[in-house]
Amino acid sequence: MDIEAVKTLGMAIAAGLGVIGPGIGIGIVVGKALEAMGRNPEASGKIQATMFIGIAFTEALAIFALVIAFIVKFT
Repeated sequence: MDIEAVKTLGMAIAAGLGVIGPGIGIGIVVGKALEAMGRNPEASGKIQATMFIGIAFTEALAIFALVIAFIVKFT
């Protein structure tokens, strides 16, 4: 197997496994935020702001995984 093929396979595995967790996490965060807004509509502004902060932090993990995947590919 060629070294470039191994690097490409490593990149695919790193990127694929690295975005599964944040994808599931964002789904859970949004689902729970919608459930909380449904139970307490008066607090929806505060819940929504906290939800967006949580999404940003969770999405940062996916970006880190993609950076590692590119490092694996191009080094």
